Formats: sequence, C-alpha cells, structure tokens
Amino acid sequence: MPNPPLPAPASARDLRNAAVATGVVFAVSGAVFATWVSRLPAVRDRIDAGNAELGLALLGIGLGSLFTMPFTGKLCARFGSRTIVLATALPGCAMLALLAHVPSVGLLGAALLAWGAFYGAWDVAMNVHGSAVEQRAGRAWMPRYHAAWSIGGIAGAGLGVLAAGLSVPVGAHFGGAAAVLAVTVLLASRRFVPDRAPDDVTSTDDTNNARRGRLLTRSLVAVGLLTACATCIEGAAADWIALYLTDDRGAEPSAASGGYAVFAVAMATSRLAGTGVIERVGRDRAVRGAGVLTFAGIVIALAAPGIVGSYVGVLLWGAGVAVVFPAAMSRGGETPGRSADGIAAVSTLGYGGFLLGPPLVGILAEHVGLGNALYSLLVLAAGIVGLSAAAAPLRSAGVATVDSGTR
Repeated sequence: MPNPPLPAPASARDLRNAAVATGVVFAVSGAVFATWVSRLPAVRDRIDAGNAELGLALLGIGLGSLFTMPFTGKLCARFGSRTIVLATALPGCAMLALLAHVPSVGLLGAALLAWGAFYGAWDVAMNVHGSAVEQRAGRAWMPRYHAAWSIGGIAGAGLGVLAAGLSVPVGAHFGGAAAVLAVTVLLASRRFVPDRAPDDVTSTDDTNNARRGRLLTRSLVAVGLLTACATCIEGAAADWIALYLTDDRGAEPSAASGGYAVFAVAMATSRLAGTGVIERVGRDRAVRGAGVLTFAGIVIALAAPGIVGSYVGVLLWGAGVAVVFPAAMSRGGETPGRSADGIAAVSTLGYGGFLLGPPLVGILAEHVGLGNALYSLLVLAAGIVGLSAAAAPLRSAGVATVDSGTR
C-alpha cells in the first residue's frame, strides 16, 4: 500500500533547496537546545535552586515533548509540516527568551513543560518534512539533517561558553539568540515543499485502508525499539562520559569535558558521511555496521588503558550510534499511507529511550559502579545489530526508496 501521492516540486533544484532549508531548521533546533544548556549553571544560581530541585524541573522538557509528539504526525498530515514547524519553532524560540526571566524553580518546571511541548512537536515536524524531501529525491539525506542538528548544537554551546566568559547577562544572551534563530526559521521555511496529505476523496482505496489500519505494526515497533536502543546509548554518553572519565579514570575537568566533545564531533562527522554510506551499502547494512562500531567503541572506552584509549573508544561510540536515529526516521517515514504518523511514533519511542536510559544507568551505578554500569550499554548495542533489518527500506509503488547505489 503506497504512501499518498505528494505534490511534485517544480524541479530538482526545489528539492535541493528544500533539503538545505530543512538542514537549517535542524541546526536552529540544535542551537536552541544548546543555548539553554550552556547557561544552565547561571539560571540555577539566579533562582537559587538545588541540584535535586533543578533535576525535577528539567524533567518538564521530556514530559512536555512526550505529550505532543504522538499527535504531531496527524497535524502535519492535515496542515503540512511547514505550518507545524512555524507553529512550534517560533513559540519555542520565544520560550527560550522567557526562560531567562523565570523567578522560581516551580515556575521554571512549568515553563520547561510548555517549552518541551513545543520543542518535541517541532522535532517531529521537521523530520516529517525531511522525510518527504528525501523520498521524492530518492536520496538518503536524513543523516545530513541530523548532522546539521549536531553542528547547530556545537555552535550554540560554543557561543554560550563565550557569552558566559564575557559575563553577558542570560536575558540578553537568550533574547538575542531567540530573535536571530526565529528569523532564521522563518526565512528557511519559505523553501519548504508542500507535503500535506491529500483529502481522502482523492486518495486511493489502498491509501484510505492504510490510514484506518493499525499504526503500531510489528515492523514499526521493531523500528521504535531500534531507535530506543540508539537514543539510550546516546543519552548515556551525554550524561555519563565526563563523569566516568573524572571518577573512574581520574581525568582533569578539562580532559573529562573533552571526552564528550570528542563524542559530539564524532556524531556530527558520522552523520555528514552517513548519506554516502547508506546509499552505497543500504540502510539496514549501514545500521548493522553502526551497531558493531558502537559495541566496539563502548568496550574500548571502558577497557582501554589511559585517557587517550578512552577517547578512541568514545570516538567510535559516537560515530557508530550517530547513524541509527536518522536511519530509523527515514524508515518511519515510509509507513504505508501514514508517513507523518510513522515518524511521530518512532520519535516518541526513541525519545522515551533518551529519557529513561541515562537514569537507569545511574541507578545501576549506585550498586556496581559507573564503569560497570556502562557495560550494560553493550546489550543495547547488540540490540541495534539484531534489529538492523527493521531499518531496511520498504519497496512499494509510489514511494521513492533509497538503497545501495541510488544516486
């Protein structure tokens, strides 16, 4: 059962422009989040919050995202992803500016809940548009979109460090960044291509049956589990690599921070290269190789002697896991008749792994130590290898799929 026919763009140039515009919107999303994280210590000090209180408030981002993500696919199918990107990204940027002025921990938690709702829906909507563009182009562009997110995050974090070093007030920093990033989304979205699903009266019987059918099929659940394995591993790296290098390897603070920097740069680089890899070897084989590389990287990071050995492992860890999430988004977008819903479902399951995995590692670390607890991630890396077949492209009439050798 094919996906509903999408309005054809005027030319291949329109598709390339739309792909670049999508990458820009991904980069803005990464920059928004990194801007917030980069000044979190200053926000904590301003409202005089303890670490436990701040941790509870930060849960609002994830909870808000999980609330809106499952419904965003339907909104994109009805109104088009460009409309939903604007309806969520612009308030998301405005909320960033407001977060600098929240006066208490309780209000911060409420503001982060609202911000997370916008941010999660924005994430789904831009993936929906990215999937529509790559399907029509017959190219595996999704890894490059996610590389743009990583690059935006690196840029946002770097500017945040600079702003903190220059003692720029958080309100001025967040307000200025929010204004620039909002305008960037507005300009980039003008290059988006139409992707609103056609009305049922013009759809085929197969398409209508697919829309009415069960969304969470066995194959899509497998893609969701694949995504959850990857996001759990990614989240554990974000939360625990620096602490592991400090506590278990005795690294200085700068060297410990450098460990996560290596991971982030490896992810961005791997995603930039991911399009070529997927187009040469096929999406499922690329994911299988990514799982093997992730497994090897975790082992080396935890077992190799010295800080340099850990850095090598962390580099392989990041390079491997980076490919899995964008590959899963592409597969979710190929859900027959329900492309946007498929992406929303896979995003929600994946985001659940990102939220739940790192705390579970922390709980386990209380009993066996952080280094031993991180070895549990090998089970998830093996899961990526075992579930890699779920990422294979669907070949059906009316859907442009990307496989080995496609150009």
